[in-house]
Amino acid sequence: MTWEHLIIFALISIVLWSIGAYGAWKNKPIVALTSTAVGLVVFLSYIIGMWISLERPPLRTMGETRLWYSLFLPLAGIIVYSRWKYKWTLSFSTLLSTVFICINLLKPEIHNKTLMPALQSPWFAPHVIVYMFAYALLGAATILAIYLLFLKKVDITTEEEDICDNLVAVGLSFMTLGMLMGALWAKEAWGHYWAWDPKETWAAITWFAYLIYIHLRYARPRHIKTALYIVIVAFILLQMCWWGINYLPSAQGTSVHTYNLN
Repeated sequence: MTWEHLIIFALISIVLWSIGAYGAWKNKPIVALTSTAVGLVVFLSYIIGMWISLERPPLRTMGETRLWYSLFLPLAGIIVYSRWKYKWTLSFSTLLSTVFICINLLKPEIHNKTLMPALQSPWFAPHVIVYMFAYALLGAATILAIYLLFLKKVDITTEEEDICDNLVAVGLSFMTLGMLMGALWAKEAWGHYWAWDPKETWAAITWFAYLIYIHLRYARPRHIKTALYIVIVAFILLQMCWWGINYLPSAQGTSVHTYNLN
């Protein structure tokens, strides 16, 4: 499996996800769930094929992590839809996943089998995969927050509040698990659990931002709009943690999380 095969698997997956989104709008849950699930299997098969071809987890470059994010967005969408029957979730998850797939198609990266020693750890794959799933759930929470704040014409319902609360709570739980895995990995690779590397610093900032949302929801449950704004700000911080730190001068040549090889 090579990078050139992505467009084939991507087109099939996007078509299936779109059919699933259409089924959701037409109140056909079997079509929505089945088509979306098959699309996930198709896209996952490409990632597995890349894993076998590269003889390593496809998680080293930004392009490779975008593959996982493109997979987990529809997965988050189908979880929300199957639990709360929100019609638009599959449409938005499909749209966002398509955007990330297009970025990968328009900006392909050189993929090789080279893996630096620090990444040759059993913690590498689960750490990044868990983080990508957390990012997808928190991305879904952000989409919901934007919808409720700027697009919804009537008052926010208790059910919608619960959906956002659950997405953030589960997303933060997976993020916490990813951080713990990362700490164990760091101890194994560099001899310490935490070093306030630029990536680690922004991860901590992001983690506290989502924790503020959860505490505000418990302490001030009626301040839902303030909490939703925090969700949006926290997701912006998450983007800084994910890829924004690559452009910081402090991360150039010093960050242990700079894995791309020239």
